[in-house]
Parts: sequence; structure tokens; C-alpha cells
Amino acid sequence: MDLSISTPCAKGDASPAFERKGVAPIFGAIDLGTNNCRLMLGVPSSNGFRVIESFSRSVGLGEGLAETGQLAEPAMDRAMDALKSCASRISRYRLTGLTAVATEACRRAANGADFLAKVRQQTGLDIRIISGREEAELTLESCSPLLRGAGSRALVFDIGGGSTELAWVRLDGGVPTLISFLSLPFGVMTLGACTPDSCFTECGFDAMVETVEERLWEFEDIHRIGREINRAGVRLLGTSGTITTVASVALKLPRYRRPLVDGILLPGEEADAAVEALRSMGRDGLAAHPCIGEDRADLVLPGCAIFAAIRSVWPTPEVGVADRGLREGMLLRQIRGGRRRDNRRSYGARPVSTLAVSPAG
Repeated sequence: MDLSISTPCAKGDASPAFERKGVAPIFGAIDLGTNNCRLMLGVPSSNGFRVIESFSRSVGLGEGLAETGQLAEPAMDRAMDALKSCASRISRYRLTGLTAVATEACRRAANGADFLAKVRQQTGLDIRIISGREEAELTLESCSPLLRGAGSRALVFDIGGGSTELAWVRLDGGVPTLISFLSLPFGVMTLGACTPDSCFTECGFDAMVETVEERLWEFEDIHRIGREINRAGVRLLGTSGTITTVASVALKLPRYRRPLVDGILLPGEEADAAVEALRSMGRDGLAAHPCIGEDRADLVLPGCAIFAAIRSVWPTPEVGVADRGLREGMLLRQIRGGRRRDNRRSYGARPVSTLAVSPAG
């Protein structure tokens, strides 16, 4: 599988620095989210990296978290099984580096750190809980190539399982700089707990939108993003299962295809119409949709409510769509660091030892 963060790259296309060493290093990234556990392994290429292993499983780690403040035993068992699969896959390779992070579910849960200690004991994986700011920075890192030529400002949003991150970004010569960020405690798994009615009812959906809007307006009052939008200088860019689903529906895709979605610009009206189309399907229609399925049928409309709130506060003419996120950001950050280390070695610096994770027993 090939993945280039900027332009398409040929399979096996290693960067010049790594070519001189005669071996392509392998970097890994694990993202333990509120709903999904994801792994990606890649080798550097001239335009990003080439994926050699990818794994994703829905684990629902944040199930019941909003009500109890704790990770539930069944959810932890599912996540542990998925992480053991990650460790087993990693053990087939000798990695130069591995970054493993946990996000909102472990940030919020009273037993989140204890669970990760158990993960380390059983799998050998050292997973670090990251802040909402670092989550926004990693997302921005992966999406930055899509912001080239996008104007002077960008608002990047990532609708996750337990939280939503927004990054308000300055674009200087195509290079993004984080101005500010907002981490909302609302995601596709947790927003429903904030309202008494189901997202499949008009009242329930509207209540979800209003709950999110209230927090977004506070951010708008500080940064006056709407004023920049009126000057036609803001690119709104989303990355998450929600926005890629919205794009799939807007494009009327018979099944999800990443190359047709990642990097496209949707007219705002088409994105809004796709949200309404998703709302009109009902739960059965969402479950039957080939781009959604039974596992995600209950998560799509809470995500759409968050997206609708963003669009209500910041109605840009277009919406950018990205099918990339934390894993890609972690890999790019490691690759950039590896190249810096490679350059230092030319001046006699100590080499970095490789890393291997034993398979879970």
C-alpha cells in the first residue's frame, strides 16, 4: 500500500538520505482512540512514506465513559485484544521508531493510566496519553500538504470518538503555524450523553448542534475567524470518519474509496446537503449504507451534529476533506526526526538503536 502525504510516490521510493545508508528504516504509529485502535507502519519516501502495514479495529474504549468516568471492563478487554494484535504485527519487523498515543478516553477516565500500565505489562507497548493540543498538532502535521495555496488562514477540525479538536492556523508561504487550538469534550461516542433525546429525532439532533455551537462561539469571540472568512482567506479542512462519510455521500460513491475522497474540496452547500441526506436515512438506512455499516450507524449523526455546528459558526464556501490523521502525523514527525539524526551522524553523533516489540503472549 502506498501513501504519499503530498504527491504520489513510487513503491520502494526511499529518500536520498536513507538510500545512502543502504536500508530503509521502518517507523510505527499506534493511535488508541475513544472508538478505534489503529496501527500504521511505514518507510520513508521522497514525498512522505510508504505504508507497509496497517490495522484498524473498532473497540469502543469510551463506551459508558460519559456516565461513569471510568473505562469499562468489556471495553478495556476489547482494546487489549486489539493492542495485542498490534504488538504481534509489530514483532514481524525491526522498527527504527514507534510512537504510541492514547487520546480522550484515557485522558478523561479515572482508570486510564492504570489501563495503559496493564497494556505495557501484557504487550510491551508503551502508550502515552497526549494532550488535546498535541492531538491537534499531529493532525495538522498530517494535513498540512492539503493547505498549500489555501490562503492566509485555515481552520482544521478532527471529529473523534471522545473529543473534537480544532486548530486555528496561520499559513505563511504554505507553512502552517498553530495560532490557537480548541479541544471539545464532544465526540461521536460521547456527545449523545449531553442531550436527553436521540440523535435520530429532530429535537435530539438540534440539541446536539446547539451544545457544540455554544463552545464554538466562545472560540469565535476570541479569534474572530468569521471576519477572516468574510475576507475570503480561510480554508476549512476536516479529517475524521464523519467528514469522509459526508464526502462519500456528497459524491454518491457506491462504496468508500480513499483516493476519491482524500484532498477534495466540497462546495459548502453540497456538504450541508449530504448531512441532510444522512439524517433522512434513519438508523436502518445508515446501517445499510455501504460507506457506513452497522458498526458505525449510531455514530454518524452525532458526528454530523458536530460538523453542522462548525458549519453554522463558520460557513465557508468550501470544505476540504482529509482521510489522514494522528497515525500519519506521528509517522511524519518520526521520519523528520530520523533525517535530522541521519545528518548528525555525518558529524560523528551516536547512532540510534533500533526498536522491536515482542509479540504478546
